Amino acid sequence: MKINIDGLSVNLFGEKTARAIVFVHGFPYDHLMWKAQYEALSEKYFCVAYDIRGLGESEIGDGQYTMESYVDDLVKIIQHLELNKPILCGLSMGGYISLRALEREPNLFGGAMLLDTHPYADDNAGKLKRANAIKKINTEGLAAYVESFVPTCFSKENAEKKPDFFLETLARCRAQNPIGVKGAQIAMLSRTSTFENLEKIKIPVLVLVGESDNLTPPGKMKDMAEKIPNADFVVVPSAGHMTPIENPQFVTERMEKFLEENFG
Repeated sequence: MKINIDGLSVNLFGEKTARAIVFVHGFPYDHLMWKAQYEALSEKYFCVAYDIRGLGESEIGDGQYTMESYVDDLVKIIQHLELNKPILCGLSMGGYISLRALEREPNLFGGAMLLDTHPYADDNAGKLKRANAIKKINTEGLAAYVESFVPTCFSKENAEKKPDFFLETLARCRAQNPIGVKGAQIAMLSRTSTFENLEKIKIPVLVLVGESDNLTPPGKMKDMAEKIPNADFVVVPSAGHMTPIENPQFVTERMEKFLEENFG
């Protein structure tokens, strides 16, 4: 079932009486990147997968987003659906949103699954890279930017062989609204570091990273996991940055194991 919450397209799967999992997708994707996971997990859990504002089927607005407004939207969804201690699941930019939400609203969540992400704010080089991405969209168009960026999110093998899931993801990204994509870059560019909060996270956390992830390498994510008191760290084989799409069966199985061990 799909509903609208303050301009956000929110997709619901499973029984609402079950423990909830809220999926927060990466940049510049939409909720469908979690399709394999929410279809499997909705047999036992209430899965909420929404499109971040400006992306997918959610409203664009003025495109002036911040990480704080993204967290506001996440909290709004949880409050509207009256979710009790949901498990937060975020990848990449969705991980940035999740880490800030865990810092800002520590008592709102019962657990977290963090995939291919990190807690650091952009350094100067990172800020300039995002500024150049916005410039590329303005001067060459969204398609040109997407075709240069999306392949870096997949393992080299998958990017070169171009399997169906890669081509489908590329097509969906091309169809995004440029205003929403640029707004997401601005939100990420201006985000704060959540590194100092890692040791304060007391809930169970699963940290997953693709073995060939060049954007958030396994070593970087292992360092993050070691700062979180109750975290499990898992490397996903045959995957780059887009682990839920590149190796969906492995990711789903590890999620199921984590959920069963911590939430029954």
